[in-house]
Amino acid sequence: MTDRTAKLRRADILGPRLYEPVRDDMRKRIIALKQHRRISVGDRVTLVFENRDTLRFQIEEMLRAESISTDEGIQAEIDVYNSMMPTETELSATLFLEIPRDEDAKVALHRFVGLDEHVLLVIGDHRLRAQFEPGRQEADRISAVQYTRYLLSPAAKTALQTPGTPVAVEIDHPNYQHRTALTEEMRASLAADFAS
Repeated sequence: MTDRTAKLRRADILGPRLYEPVRDDMRKRIIALKQHRRISVGDRVTLVFENRDTLRFQIEEMLRAESISTDEGIQAEIDVYNSMMPTETELSATLFLEIPRDEDAKVALHRFVGLDEHVLLVIGDHRLRAQFEPGRQEADRISAVQYTRYLLSPAAKTALQTPGTPVAVEIDHPNYQHRTALTEEMRASLAADFAS
């Protein structure tokens, strides 16, 4: 079994020509996987917890969309997405700020400035503050897509791997306070990333 946190290599990526015939099957598999890795926190924030499979799919889709087929171009995409790969001691998630089409995106996003201090993953008694990728927000603006990491202590990791442990995502931003519990299926999907 492949380690779900192992960095992707060029040999793991099909590229546009070989990917196209298997795309439908891969999309169906990843959509099913993401059902247990996607969580909405209120009506404006969605997190997708990443792993090797979700990141591999994103690389294949990006290569297809951008018609990238050279080894150099493919490796560049692998390097970008490997930077989001969770490790043996942490989870990673892409965080999306959902802005309705009828709202001014600049105004709506401004409400979320400072979000990087206010997102927590709660695993049983463990409260893990998200570590945001630097450079995706400034004092007066924030990107609608953020990359987050959650460092797990050995005890938090054990709790995540224990069936029945309550897990939730909590946001305590002054302009946005929500908490959403993960289902047991979601907890099990995240815990599976650490299975040996």
